[in-house]
Amino acid sequence: MTKDKHQALIENFEKEVSLNEVEKEIIRDYFHFFTIQKKKDLLRSGDICNYTFFILKGCTRSFNIDEKGIERIQNFGFENYWVGDLLSLFTGEPSSLTIETIEHSQILKIHKDDLENLYNEVPQLERFFRILYQKAYVSSLKRLNKMVQFSASENYNQLIKEQPNLLQRVPLAYIASYLGIAPESLSRIRRNS
Repeated sequence: MTKDKHQALIENFEKEVSLNEVEKEIIRDYFHFFTIQKKKDLLRSGDICNYTFFILKGCTRSFNIDEKGIERIQNFGFENYWVGDLLSLFTGEPSSLTIETIEHSQILKIHKDDLENLYNEVPQLERFFRILYQKAYVSSLKRLNKMVQFSASENYNQLIKEQPNLLQRVPLAYIASYLGIAPESLSRIRRNS
C-alpha cells in the first residue's frame, strides 16, 4: 500500500492536531485500505459496528428501516468524511443502521480495538476524535432542529446550498428520504425552486 492512499487521512488529522513523521507512519500501519463496489454494505443493520471508516473516494448513505419498512436516510458520506455507527461502536450493541455505498468507493478503516491502541501510541488522536465526535453530535442536533423548525422546501434549499454536488451524486429518492418527504414532494419542491 502506498503512502499516498493515506495522505488525505493524515491531512484530515492535521486539521486539528500536529503529527510528526513517526506518528504518521504509525497511523498508516493501523488504517487498512480497501475498495468496495457500488450498492455494497460497510455495515448491516443487526451487526455490531466494530470499525470506523474514512472515505477517500466515493459516497455512502447511512439509513435505517422504520416499522413500516420505509428507509430513513440519516446521513450521506463523501470524500474526507468519517462514517460508522457510534452508538453500536461505543455500546457493542447491534446497529440499527445500514451503511451502503452509493458509488464505487475507496475506504480506510480501523478496528475499534486498534483505535484504542492508536490512542496510546499517538495520544493527540484522542483529542482529534473527541472533536470529531463533538462535531457529529452538534451536527445531528442541528439536523433535528432544522427538521422541526423549517419546511421541507427550506431544508432542501439549505441542503443544496451546503452540498451543491449532492444532486450529481445522490439519487433524488435518497435526498427525499433524507429530508423525510416523499419523492413526489421533492419533485414539487424542485419545480417551485
